[in-house]
Amino acid sequence: MKFLDEAKVYIKSGTGGDGAVSFRREKYVEFGGPDGGDGGRGGDVIVDCVDGLNTLIDFRYQQHFKGKRGIHGMGKNRTGHSGAAVVLRVPVGTQILGEDKETLIADMTEVGQSLVIARGGDGGRGNARFRSSTNQAPRQFEKGWEGEERWVWLRLKLIADAGLVGLPNAGKSTFLSVVSRATPKIADYPFTTIHPNLGVVTQGHDQLVLADIPGLIEGASEGVGLGTRFLGHIERCGVLLHLVDGTGEDIAEAYQTVRHELEAYGADLDNKVELPVLNKCDAMSDEDVSKQRARLAKLAGVKKSEVYVISGVAGTGVKELTSRIFQEVMDAREQAQEVSSEQVEYQP
Repeated sequence: MKFLDEAKVYIKSGTGGDGAVSFRREKYVEFGGPDGGDGGRGGDVIVDCVDGLNTLIDFRYQQHFKGKRGIHGMGKNRTGHSGAAVVLRVPVGTQILGEDKETLIADMTEVGQSLVIARGGDGGRGNARFRSSTNQAPRQFEKGWEGEERWVWLRLKLIADAGLVGLPNAGKSTFLSVVSRATPKIADYPFTTIHPNLGVVTQGHDQLVLADIPGLIEGASEGVGLGTRFLGHIERCGVLLHLVDGTGEDIAEAYQTVRHELEAYGADLDNKVELPVLNKCDAMSDEDVSKQRARLAKLAGVKKSEVYVISGVAGTGVKELTSRIFQEVMDAREQAQEVSSEQVEYQP
């Protein structure tokens, strides 16, 4: 399935049905009178957050969603049926934005969330509604109210506990394939990852979701390369694993380039918990590993022992790093639960 994380769709709720003009004409009924019913309500446009989806690819082939029109009123005071609603099914983590791509309408973060983003128009009143002591045979009726219509953007931001960042070819996809059952594309050239990948990492009875986004390059936050489009997928991550290729020519430049892009993008990415990781140690001597580790620790502002040295191919250091990730993620979950419990008001 092709990955698509952004789509523009046109939505229009149904127009209400018109009211009816009708008069009662029955044999053996002495007095007649107006009996025109009301029109039915137009169909809503509803967004449902469902499980089993991880892309917005369905909206590439259909961009227009319109609720059905309400049925017109009829004689004998019969109200028309309401129009059928149209439902947009989106994956968890989808944001609904206005046409300006800045106004946030809704953020679908939990399975089962449902939101009416365009309400159907009300049905018009039939002539029976206009009967009065001074107007015994009204012929007035109301047209159905128009539905709402507008363009909206759907933007998917993956919900993951931890995210992998780094320059292209830093070994992120290899690490993801080692610690989870994900099968991202892996090759010995940059930009093999062109869309985010998710993997479920298991440790005992605990699980977490790890996201691998395409490699960042200088200017990613301004639209260069693939980074600007996919940086949003790590906004929801509690922990960032910053992988640096230990065999690279200049690890300082590699580390600072990614940090600069995270800061330039905003959304508080530069303040997230960061675990610096020196990767590809299997292709380095012990002396080089020690030097590069000390240098990376200085750049990240941490102790040398807090820089993890791993090899995704050989599996060196992967277990220790995975344990640390779980520790950080569990701490983040506990903090989130404490915050949510404090926000719940007391109800006797």
